[in-house]
Amino acid sequence: MIRIAFTTLGCKVNQYETEGLMELFGQQGFFVVEPEEDADVYVINSCTVTASGDKKTRQLIRRMKKRNPAAVVALTGCYPQAFPQEAAAIPEADVITGAKNRQGLVAAVKQALATGQRVVAIEPHERGEAFESMSVSGLRGRTRAYLKIEDGCERYCSYCIIPTARGPIRSKPLEEIRSEVETLARAGYLEVVLVGINLSSYGKDLGLRLIDAVELCCQVPGIRRVRLGSLEPELLTGEDIARMAALPQFCPQFHLSLQSGCDRTLRAMNRHYDSAEYARIVADIRKAFPNPAITTDVMVGFAGETEEDFAQSLAFVQQIALAKAHVFSYSQREGTVAARRPDQVPEPVKEDRSRRMIAATDALHQQFLQSQLGRTEEVLVETTRTPLGFEGFTKNYTPVVVDCPESCCGSILTVTLTAVLDGRCVGTPVSAPPELPVLI
Repeated sequence: MIRIAFTTLGCKVNQYETEGLMELFGQQGFFVVEPEEDADVYVINSCTVTASGDKKTRQLIRRMKKRNPAAVVALTGCYPQAFPQEAAAIPEADVITGAKNRQGLVAAVKQALATGQRVVAIEPHERGEAFESMSVSGLRGRTRAYLKIEDGCERYCSYCIIPTARGPIRSKPLEEIRSEVETLARAGYLEVVLVGINLSSYGKDLGLRLIDAVELCCQVPGIRRVRLGSLEPELLTGEDIARMAALPQFCPQFHLSLQSGCDRTLRAMNRHYDSAEYARIVADIRKAFPNPAITTDVMVGFAGETEEDFAQSLAFVQQIALAKAHVFSYSQREGTVAARRPDQVPEPVKEDRSRRMIAATDALHQQFLQSQLGRTEEVLVETTRTPLGFEGFTKNYTPVVVDCPESCCGSILTVTLTAVLDGRCVGTPVSAPPELPVLI
């Protein structure tokens, strides 16, 4: 039996696609092993959001080849799709495919194994291409199931290479979504997380909207929770919010990509909203839901960002009172408009602004956790063990640690939030575990 190992870099969409590839290879008689084990085939599913991600991919390829020179090393995903010539020039990669035609990787690997010849098969994206059907029966070691329902992006933010790597917007048909969610429910999953490259644009090519997929998933028996991945804020309408608020299964955590709280910087980034519109959408969410969480991404040190621009962004972030934020420094990405700008911010300035923004968002996160104390919430218990018990998450994605037996992993417990410790709330169970699901 041919042993195959997978390493995934990047986003939740990549994680989903890797799981789909594992199942496809398994159906063809391959035996999946862990990345650190000896294998006959090593697959690296790459990310190309940053140049450092590309460097990490190349290092992984060389490491796998050094571990087993006779193995077939396969590179797939966003990096070769965005930079095909650069990827094809990596001598240690025996198979190179892109982010399009994921299922073609199986045939390419089998060809390389049979012939000993190198295979480079990167298909370019085309306008009007269809969503590539792929499904999973679960995600190994996870108590929440990710479900990719959208691919592609047409936003063309000035700092981002993803439209090149992922192509035009394509959406998974509703009937395929229903079938996959039903499979996940039968496998014992209680929560489904809908993900996409530009999730907010789901349905644009099908005459549908994201809310249509959300409502469908909430109707599937056995699914207790439906959560959304990252969203473009201005694509979330008041009607969408109202329809989501009417769904008991919907999780009121909104990851609304901000990037900057300064309007001048947002225009330079080619974002499609301003700070006032973002604030209005957040206010609409807070009116519709009793205890929502607003999380986001914040970039500092974008090309041309002045100290005044940064101060405006920092003040806006504090005004919005985010539950949590991922803060990162701008990194020049070859092939984007922003990378060609002459007014790049020096690295020491980026580092200083990053420290200041992180300090502010950490304080906001602590305030949010404190605001949850005394509440009685349902927590989906994960498999991550801490000194105080197992980690889990409420519907609004508050991290909670619960002192409970390992058999509770994958179940939903009702707990009272009693304290804040090490970036989590402490939850005291107020109910016995329900009948436990069996995760496959």
